[in-house]
Amino acid sequence: MARLSLNQATIKRATVAEAVEGCVRHGIEAIGLWREPVADHGLERTAKLVADAGLRVSSLCRGGFLTAVDNRAAMDDNRRAIEEAATLRTDTLVMVVGGVAGDKDLIGARQRVADAIAELSVEAKSAGVTLALEPMHPVFCADRGVLSTLAQALDIAEKHESVGVVVDALHVWWDPDLDAQIVRAGERIASYQVCDWLTPVPADVLLGRGYPGDGDIDLDRLTRHVAATGYSRDVEVEIFNADIWAADFDEVIKEVSRRYHSIVEPAL
Repeated sequence: MARLSLNQATIKRATVAEAVEGCVRHGIEAIGLWREPVADHGLERTAKLVADAGLRVSSLCRGGFLTAVDNRAAMDDNRRAIEEAATLRTDTLVMVVGGVAGDKDLIGARQRVADAIAELSVEAKSAGVTLALEPMHPVFCADRGVLSTLAQALDIAEKHESVGVVVDALHVWWDPDLDAQIVRAGERIASYQVCDWLTPVPADVLLGRGYPGDGDIDLDRLTRHVAATGYSRDVEVEIFNADIWAADFDEVIKEVSRRYHSIVEPAL
């Protein structure tokens, strides 16, 4: 259980205080936080709450959305996100880079991401924060992530000392080049996130995540590949699922712990 982190999105309706209390109650030592509920609770108050509870913040989500032709507002927001991550004492800011902009220029959008990351990486390094680029399943290319493969994320990350990647099982499991790219990523894996791909896919594909073991991903194999790189950081369980969100927080956390222990932990 020492490396299990509960990503706050798994219990989306919970406040920061409720999420922290749930982790402590179930012996989970780390939590992945989201900026919106942190802002609701107060940044400094959240940092103190987590520290007083003895928890690590495995990551802060999210920065990114850098693909607009005029992304000055987004750049300012990402600078704030870097500062927030440092205040929360996490070295990992998850970057959901953004979808295709209004001009429909996919190549241009990817270049704007690369240019923005180059600029932000200097400030991230100064703050002791890693910008963790999250490649997203191609179904999200239009609205959330123009980086669809681990290779595309690494092409950017490898140019900067303070930039890494997220290996999110839901987003990368389908990739025929995944094994080689995990090896390539090596120490640049800043976060490993697990859940499962549910079939049939729901109408809102964003909510198609299930508990580890409930879907089509070979999490044992994927986890072993990530572990073989020497990855020793926290493993976040991150689930977007309407039924799970509607369930009792305590029961969800209990089930997350059970699935992690039985399915993920043996492969680490």
